[in-house]
Amino acid sequence: MTIRICALLLVLLFAAALLAPWLAPHDPIKVDLLHKLQGPTSTHWLGTDHLGRDTLSRLLYGSRVSLGFALVIFIVSVGVGLLVGAIAGYVGGWLDSILMRFCEGVMAFPHLVLVLGVVGIFGPGLLQILLALLLVQWVAYARICRNMVVSLKQQSFIAAARISGSSTWNIIRTHIIPNVQRPILVVGTLEMGWAIMDISALSFLGLGVQPPQAEWGAMIHEGTAYIRSHPELMIYPGLLILIVVVLFNRLGEALSAKYGIERR
Repeated sequence: MTIRICALLLVLLFAAALLAPWLAPHDPIKVDLLHKLQGPTSTHWLGTDHLGRDTLSRLLYGSRVSLGFALVIFIVSVGVGLLVGAIAGYVGGWLDSILMRFCEGVMAFPHLVLVLGVVGIFGPGLLQILLALLLVQWVAYARICRNMVVSLKQQSFIAAARISGSSTWNIIRTHIIPNVQRPILVVGTLEMGWAIMDISALSFLGLGVQPPQAEWGAMIHEGTAYIRSHPELMIYPGLLILIVVVLFNRLGEALSAKYGIERR
């Protein structure tokens, strides 16, 4: 039941993000100083910000960045991690040593420090944030996948495929990856919450989304100047971040319990 409820709510949130251009009642970047800092009205359901921009519209468009980029990070990181981990674990030898030493070197640093370093070198922006988070995310999946493959390749069905003349790539594609993808996807579900928080945190610091584009972390930053008079400018995006992260964590924990997979 928990899996279904969390999955349904997440699907609705992603659907709202995808349909933001049709659901948003106003242009999210249109400035209207005559109606700035308004409370909820029939025209602006959640009020307006310090520049008179519709809060609901900015929340909907902000979800496209927070959820969309987290999904891209998840898909690319899992795909690269699965491929690299499967190759390293199955082939072994010097290739395994080189790939795993690189992964361990990246994992030795706090991932947010590495992300800040990459952004510091290449400058702020969404593309830089995406590349920086991809750099630190895929290595964890590769490491987990490699450890599972090392154990898996000793199984009899792998030996049978090898004896039958299947190529290394065919064995990895048809036998290895299908048997390790479920635990990797469960871990990835748990990591989605962290990705969303990282994107929001970096945008809050001014390193991600640049004005006037909407994003939840950036909206919290803009609302800090009005925390006493209009705290809702921070509460709305902060609440959405909290809800999404909790949903991903609950979904990941439920899937871990269902399939008997331990969290890393």
